[in-house]
Amino acid sequence: MSTAFSWPYRTPGIPDSAFERIPGIPMSPREVRVLVLSQLRLGENHCLWDIGAGTGTIAIEAAILCPKARVIAIERDAEVVSLIESNCQKFGLTNVQVIQGTAPACLQHLSPAPDRICIEGGHPLREILEACWSHLSPNGRVVATTNSLDGLYGLSAGLAAVRAHHVEVIQSAVNRLEHRGRTQILLALDPTFVLSGEKMS
Repeated sequence: MSTAFSWPYRTPGIPDSAFERIPGIPMSPREVRVLVLSQLRLGENHCLWDIGAGTGTIAIEAAILCPKARVIAIERDAEVVSLIESNCQKFGLTNVQVIQGTAPACLQHLSPAPDRICIEGGHPLREILEACWSHLSPNGRVVATTNSLDGLYGLSAGLAAVRAHHVEVIQSAVNRLEHRGRTQILLALDPTFVLSGEKMS
């Protein structure tokens, strides 16, 4: 049983240490989450699909920020699904549904249709993005992240193929102050590309 954690603020930025983790399972660091959440532009009653949810950090922060919203987190591995459920329980959330499945095959079974989609993982990313687009509500937004140039190319090509509007590409470059004995140094996090686009009505 995980220890309960309260985040009483109206802004994102939960410390990474607050989430339960499994070695080897990726987690979007706090600074990247803040950027992704700002790009999602969530509404009070939106439905968000989080594809390749990993540790569940984006889904959890979105659910806390918008308690009336519905968040569907998708992960293919049963152990990781249990991890997300544990983290949701830790934060006392009831508006997150965790689905075990592999995108894009599982998307046709999801309901309701999303107003916002966050793509954090999967392969190939372009195929997932294009499949997601057909489910996205009019005036909806897709936000996708990748650490690789291949992922950047695939997502860029996918946004072009679906004729997304207001496309943005941002690369985060974050350094954190860390203590090493008596020394304080700045350590760089892995750069992350954050891509977004809108579906016009």
